[in-house]
Amino acid sequence: MATDQVTAARTLKDPTHSAYLLLRVVFTVAPVVFGLDKFFNLLTHPHHWSMYLAPWIDDIVPGSADQCMYLVGVIEIVAGVLVAVAPRIGAWVVAAWLAGIIVDLLTLSGYYDIALRDFGLLVGAVALGLLARGDRNHTART
Repeated sequence: MATDQVTAARTLKDPTHSAYLLLRVVFTVAPVVFGLDKFFNLLTHPHHWSMYLAPWIDDIVPGSADQCMYLVGVIEIVAGVLVAVAPRIGAWVVAAWLAGIIVDLLTLSGYYDIALRDFGLLVGAVALGLLARGDRNHTART
């Protein structure tokens, strides 16, 4: 039992593992919160998330822009849960999702600052994917 405690203490002191845990928590919580907010619009009040949907995307998806955002919300919630349960897969799903958001924002004039911020998040999701691969290797060695 003491060996397990020593191993756990060493793991918690490992900055790589700490960075992995931090990114895993952030990329679990943030997509779920943003996904839930697609239904409640608290973060975009008094507007709706649909203001971030490029017209060309609205033209090709069935239903209204608000209905599209409900689907986006469900996908974001699923992506966040996937990061929680399978970070080696979920991190790449979130990265791909963020790439799609960036394309949307770059084709929607006036939201370049948000696209740049989301690019930073995409890089963080990629880092999580890489760290998740390494964390599995680290866990197997200990």
